[in-house]
Amino acid sequence: MAAVGSSSERAEFLQQLKPACVPLSKLALRPTDTAAEANEILSLVESVDGLWAAQVSKNAQILDGKLADYVFFPVAYLLRNRHLYPVRVLEAIIRLLKTLIQHGWKAKISRQLSQQLLVFLSLTLGGDASQQLAGESQPTRRREMPEETVIEGFRTLAALITAAESSPVASSSSLPPPSAAPSAEQDQTIPALGQNVTVMLDAVTSAATPSIQLEALACVQVAFTAVRDNSVLAQFLPGTVSSLTKLLSPPLQNRTQKRVLVKCLAVLKLVLTNVLGDIKVRGLLRQTVKGAAPEPPQDADVAAKANDTEDVNFRVDLTPAWLKATTAQVKIALSSVLKLRTHEANDVQSALSRLCIGLLDECHSSLVDCQSILVESAMMLDDEESSSSRLETNLRDLAGVYPEIAECIKLALYNWITSLPRSMQSNDERVKQLAIRNILRGTKLAADLQVDSSTLDDTLGDALRDSIAALIRNSKPSKVVDDGDVGGESIISGSSAMIGSRVEQVQAYSPVLFDLESQKTTRGEINALISNVGSSTQQAKLATAMLGYLRDSDGVDQIASYWLAFELLKSTYAHSSELDDLLDFGSLDEVKYQDAAFQELYEFSASVLSSHSESLDDADWRLEAIALEVTAFAASRLEAEFRPELIDVLYPVTTFLGSQVPQLRRHAITTLNILAVSCGYASVSELIVDNADYMVNSVSLRLNTFDISPASTKVLTMMVRLTGPRLIPFMDDVVAAIFAALDNYHGYPVFVESLFSVLSEVVTQGVKSDMLLLEDMAATTVDHRKRKPESAGIPGTLDALEKRAKKIRKRREEDQEDDTGARRSYPKEAWGPDKSKAKSLLDSLEAANNGEEEEGQEQSSSEAEKPKPPNTPTYSLLTRVLSLTQHYLTSPTPTLRKSLLDLVATVSPALAPDENAFLPLVHTVWPVVISRLHDPEPFVAIAACRALAALCSAAGDFLASRFKTEWSDGLYKWFVNTRDQAAKARGGTAGGHTGSKGKAATGPSLPRHLALSSASNGNSNGTSAILIPSRSLTAETGEAMADAQQLMRGSLISVIGSKPTPTPSMSLSLSSSPGAAALGRFAQASQIWDAAVGLLGAIVAHVRLDDDMFDDMLDLVADVVSRPQHAGVREALEAVNADAVWLAMYERGLALWQPAPQPSGGISFAQMAPRA
Repeated sequence: MAAVGSSSERAEFLQQLKPACVPLSKLALRPTDTAAEANEILSLVESVDGLWAAQVSKNAQILDGKLADYVFFPVAYLLRNRHLYPVRVLEAIIRLLKTLIQHGWKAKISRQLSQQLLVFLSLTLGGDASQQLAGESQPTRRREMPEETVIEGFRTLAALITAAESSPVASSSSLPPPSAAPSAEQDQTIPALGQNVTVMLDAVTSAATPSIQLEALACVQVAFTAVRDNSVLAQFLPGTVSSLTKLLSPPLQNRTQKRVLVKCLAVLKLVLTNVLGDIKVRGLLRQTVKGAAPEPPQDADVAAKANDTEDVNFRVDLTPAWLKATTAQVKIALSSVLKLRTHEANDVQSALSRLCIGLLDECHSSLVDCQSILVESAMMLDDEESSSSRLETNLRDLAGVYPEIAECIKLALYNWITSLPRSMQSNDERVKQLAIRNILRGTKLAADLQVDSSTLDDTLGDALRDSIAALIRNSKPSKVVDDGDVGGESIISGSSAMIGSRVEQVQAYSPVLFDLESQKTTRGEINALISNVGSSTQQAKLATAMLGYLRDSDGVDQIASYWLAFELLKSTYAHSSELDDLLDFGSLDEVKYQDAAFQELYEFSASVLSSHSESLDDADWRLEAIALEVTAFAASRLEAEFRPELIDVLYPVTTFLGSQVPQLRRHAITTLNILAVSCGYASVSELIVDNADYMVNSVSLRLNTFDISPASTKVLTMMVRLTGPRLIPFMDDVVAAIFAALDNYHGYPVFVESLFSVLSEVVTQGVKSDMLLLEDMAATTVDHRKRKPESAGIPGTLDALEKRAKKIRKRREEDQEDDTGARRSYPKEAWGPDKSKAKSLLDSLEAANNGEEEEGQEQSSSEAEKPKPPNTPTYSLLTRVLSLTQHYLTSPTPTLRKSLLDLVATVSPALAPDENAFLPLVHTVWPVVISRLHDPEPFVAIAACRALAALCSAAGDFLASRFKTEWSDGLYKWFVNTRDQAAKARGGTAGGHTGSKGKAATGPSLPRHLALSSASNGNSNGTSAILIPSRSLTAETGEAMADAQQLMRGSLISVIGSKPTPTPSMSLSLSSSPGAAALGRFAQASQIWDAAVGLLGAIVAHVRLDDDMFDDMLDLVADVVSRPQHAGVREALEAVNADAVWLAMYERGLALWQPAPQPSGGISFAQMAPRA
C-alpha cells in the first residue's frame, strides 16, 4: 500500500512538473536572444525549483534520479547556450542543479554527468575561455559573476563533490583494483576536480567579499574530506597549503576578517591531518625508520606499479623522499602561519591553538621537524580558563604522553626567559607584554607538569632583574604637575587638610615604576608574572637573591632589585593562608624563611628613610618611595605590634611631606594614613600627637647638633599644624634649640625665615589653646574699647553730687587739721588699690578725674598677699617668641619682617590677659614695630599697621603716652603723607582744610555723587572759615548738579568771618581722569592708607587720647568715615565725641542739615542757617 501511495504521489508530482518543464524544453530547443524569452525561462526555472523545494519539505522520498533526469533535460540545453542568457537565469539554473544533486541524483549520479557539471562549474566560477563543454558549438567567454551567483556556484560544487565521492560505484577518485588500469573517465575526472580546487583556492585568496571566501573554504574542506585517495590529495596539497598560507600571512592577514581566518585555520588543519597524518603515512614512516624497501600496496590504498607511468600527471608517488620534502615545505608554511599567535582576536588564537594541538597529536611523527615551533606556539596560546571542554586534548595531555614535548616546553621556556631583557628594550609595549605573558604561561605549564630545574630558577631571577632595570632605563619620566610652591605654605596647608581629617578609607599608592598610562598593561603583566612565578618558597628564595644584589648595587640596578624583592615577598604573603599552613608540614620553615627575608628588607628600608632625613643628598625618589611602601606593608602586617617601630620611622616618613617631588609627598600622605589605620589610630593627627615625644626628640636632637635641614623645619611646621595646640607644651626644648640656632645663624636670612615659619606656626596654634591662661585662674577677656557714656538719669546725677559734696567736706576737714597742727599717724599699708588686682596708676587717675572713689578696697594688714600662680608652658613659650621678634624686625628680608609683624598681631590678643607679663613685652617691641611704618615695602607697612592695631586692642591705655610722643615726633606727618599719596593715586587733590592747629587737612567734599574738593584760607586774625552747606544738598540729583555748577562760579559761597572771595583751591571734579586714577583703590598708596585708617580707628577705640590728638585724627579721617568699609572707625570716634564727628562731617558736606528740635516748656533753640 505504501508503494502504491508513493507511486501515485510520484505521478502527481510529475504532473505538476510538466506544465513548467514542457514550455521550458521548447524554449531551450529553439534559443533566441530576446529579453522576453529570458524572462520566461527565468520564471519557469524558478517555478520548477519551487516545486522541488515544496516536495522536499513535503515528502523527499519520492524524488529520485529519473525525476531529476526529466527536469535536467531542458536544463542541459540551457547550459549549452548559457552565454545567451542573463546572469540571473544562470544563477537560477545553478540553484536548481544543487537541488537536483542533493535530492534527485544524490549518490547515484553518473560519472559522465558529474564530470560535465564539474567542468561547467569550474568554467562558470573561474571563467576560463579556453575550455568548453563536450558538444558545445560556441566557446565560453569570461563573464563577471555577482556575489550571489558565485556563492550559489560554490554551494552547488560542494554538493556535487559530496554526491560524486559518496557513490560506491561512481566515485570520481576511487581507484580500480590493483590489477586494473584506470579508465578514461577516471582520467578525465581527476583533472576536472583539480581545476575546481584551483578555482576554490583562487577565490579564497582573491575573492571580493568574506562570504565568497567562506563558501570557497567550505568547498576545499569538502574536497579534502570526500576524496579518499591520498595520492590525489597529495597532488592538491602544495597548492592548497600555499594558498591558505598566503591568506593567513601578511599582508592579506591584516585585511581578512577574523571569521575567515578561523575557517581557514580549520581547513588547514584538516588538509594537513588528512594528507600527512601519522595514520595516512604510517607506511612511509616505517620505511624511514627501518630503511627497508617499500611494501606492496594493499587494498585500494595505492595503485599498481605498472600503471604509475600512465597516471603520472594525476597522482603523486608517496615515498619517504616525498614525505621529507613535503614536511620541509610545510614547516616553512607553518612558520608564517604561526605568526597569528600575536593576533588580538581570541577566536583566531583559539583556532590557531587547535591547529597546533591537532598537528602535534595527529602528525606527531610525520611533522616531527615542526614540533618545536608548534609547541612554542601552543604554549603561547595555552589558556586553561578559556578551554571549552575538558574532553579536548590539550598540551598538558600531550606532554604526559610524549616526553619529547615536555623537553620542548622546558627549552622554549628557557629561551623566553633569557630573551626577556632584550624584549624589554623594545619600543613596542605589546612586544613587552607578549614576552611577559609567554613566560607566565610557560611557568604555569612547567609547574603543572612538575618540571623542576634549578637552572630555570636562577635564570628567571636574573632575567627579571635585568628586565626591570631595562624598563626603568627606557621609561620616560612622567610629567607630574606640581601642587604648589615647594616648601611653601600651600604644600603644608594642602597636606594638613588631607591627613588631618579622620581616616575613612586608605587610598592605594600611585605606581612608582612604569607609571605612564601607556605602561599600565605592561605593569599589570609584570605584577601577574611576579605573583605566579613558582611556589612561595621559590619566590622567597628569589627575593633573598635580590636582597643580595641590593646591597652591592646602586642606581637603576638597585631600584630594580629593591622593587622586585618587595613584590616577590608581597606575593609570598598573599599566597599563604592558614589552611595551607595546617596541611603543609613544611610551611613552618617556609614562614621563617619569608620572615627573615622581609626583616632584612625592612631594615634596609628604614636605613633609606633615615638617610634621607639626615642628609641633603638628592637620592633617587623611587628608592625612597619603595621604602615608604615597605614600611606601610610592615605596619599593615603587624598592626598594633608595629607601634614600637614608630620611634624609628615616624619622623623620617613625615619629612617627606616637605619633599620637592610631588610623588614622594603623596606617598608620604598615604603611608601616614596606612600607619594610622594599622596601628589603631583614628587619624594621622592622633597618630602624631600620641607619638609626639618621639618626633619632638628626633627634631630636638638634630637641632641640638645643628643638623638642620629644610626637611626638619618643614616637618616641624607640619607636625605643629596637624596636632594643634596639644603639642605646644612639649616643645620647650625644640623652641630653645631654635633660639640657639637663630643666635648662631642670624646672618642667613633664608634660614632664619624658615625657623621663624616654625615659630609662627607655634604661635598660630598656641593661641588656640584652652590652657593658655594662667593656671588656677578664671578665663578673662581683656577689652579696652571705649564706649559711649550712658546717662544715669536724675538719681545718678544726685549720687554724683552727693559724692562730690562728701569729697569737698573731707578736704576741708583735712585743711582744718593742717591749720591746727594736728599730727596724723602714718599709714600702715600702701595707698591705693590692692596690687593683686593688677590695676595701673593710670586707671586710678582716670577714675579720680571722673569723680569716682575707691571704697572698701583696703584690706587688713594681717592678711598675707597671695603669690601669683605660675604661667602655663604654652603662655611662657609664646612670651619668649614675642620677645625674640624685636631682634629680627630689622632683617633685610621683607617677607621675614612681614611674617614677624603678623606674628605680633597674632600673639598679642592671646597674651593680653596677664598684663604684668604682657605690658613689659609691649614696651620691648614697641620701638621696632612703630619704626616699620616707614618700611620701604608697602606690604610690610600694612602689616605694621595691623600689628600696632593688635597692640592697641591688647594693651589699651598703656600705649597712650607712647602714641602721644610719636604723634608729635612725626607719626602725624606720616599719616598726612599717606593720605595725600592715596588721594593722588585715586585722582583726587590733597587737602587744604585748616585744622585746629593750623595743620593741613583734607578739604570738605560734597556727597558721593559729587566729588567736590575745596579749601579755604584762614583770615588775618586766625579765625577758621566754615562752609555752611546749602539746602540744595537735600534736593534731587539734578538740582544738586545745578547748584554745583553755581558753586564753581562762586555764586553760593558763604564764608563766616571772611569775604566771599573764591580761592584757587576750590574745585569741583565730576569725574577723574583715567590717567590719574589708573589703579584707584588698588594702588599701593591706597592700600597703605586703608591700613592707616584702620590703625587710627584702633587707637581711638582702645587708647586714651588728648583732645588735640583726637581732633587731629578726626580731621584725618573725616572724609572717609562715611564709607561702609570704615564704619568701625566712625563708631570708635563717636564713642569718644559724637558731636565732634557730626560737626566734622557737616563741615565737609557729609551730614545733612536738620531743623532744631522744638521742646515743650517755652524753650527754643536757634536754627542753623547759612548766612547771607
